[in-house]
Amino acid sequence: MNHPHADDGMTVDIDWIAAHVDDPDVRVIEVDVSRAAYDEGHIPGAVLWNAYTHLRDGNYSLVELAELQRLLSGSGISLERCVVLYGYAAPLGFWLLKAHGHENVRILMGSRDQWGRAGREWSTEVSDPAVAAHPPLVVDTQLLASRQAVEAAIDDPSAVLLDVRAPSEYSGERFWPSGATEDVGRPGHVPGAVNVPIDLLRTEGGAFTAPERFRSLLEQANVTEDKAVITYCTIGNRASEVWFALRFLLGYPDVRVYYGSWVDWGRAPTTPIET
Repeated sequence: MNHPHADDGMTVDIDWIAAHVDDPDVRVIEVDVSRAAYDEGHIPGAVLWNAYTHLRDGNYSLVELAELQRLLSGSGISLERCVVLYGYAAPLGFWLLKAHGHENVRILMGSRDQWGRAGREWSTEVSDPAVAAHPPLVVDTQLLASRQAVEAAIDDPSAVLLDVRAPSEYSGERFWPSGATEDVGRPGHVPGAVNVPIDLLRTEGGAFTAPERFRSLLEQANVTEDKAVITYCTIGNRASEVWFALRFLLGYPDVRVYYGSWVDWGRAPTTPIET
């Protein structure tokens, strides 16, 4: 996605990355769901994070904090180092770092292909940075919502639960976006959650729509700045992208991501569900 109106300092462009690829104080990370594109060519020096195997466990939940800390250290990331994320799941990586205390992080929004289109050379050399000392991670509960926080928000008039999945997922027609029938739980949505599908917030070219229209669509669903907003989707990818837009495109002050999202809620045996 391209977010030209995002707050200065949070986003970078191709020229900025090109000027810092050899900067020892900058670590570039590609976040994707497979290594196919990375192996074909990536930004020189970039380390690959797989959104499924590095950032989640076998149940699609966040890996243990100690394991996430080891990932950062093994990627050559110290607390002081600036981390720049790009790729399919870059918003997820951005949010995860912010939600676990790594403040010095920036993001290249939009397609990874921007690098090649700008005439920059890809690299096929796998980066193997020296291990860095990253301190233990802690959860920022102002950015990450637990299942218990979602339960508490159901009847809280000062909060709103924002479901950004497709209508077929929200209504209970599908559990997974693909419609897969294996390894599923109970379909539906969190009681009281409002549905603003992420595709409604995008233009035909894939960028987020203009801020004025974006805000209007949210306010029509009662997702207003005065509310504590919790975003969720299926496994957190779309929710983290909308979190970024709410925080840095529109300036909403209180936004959290329910990282467990529907795969956590719909698989739990006793959580309330509406269809």
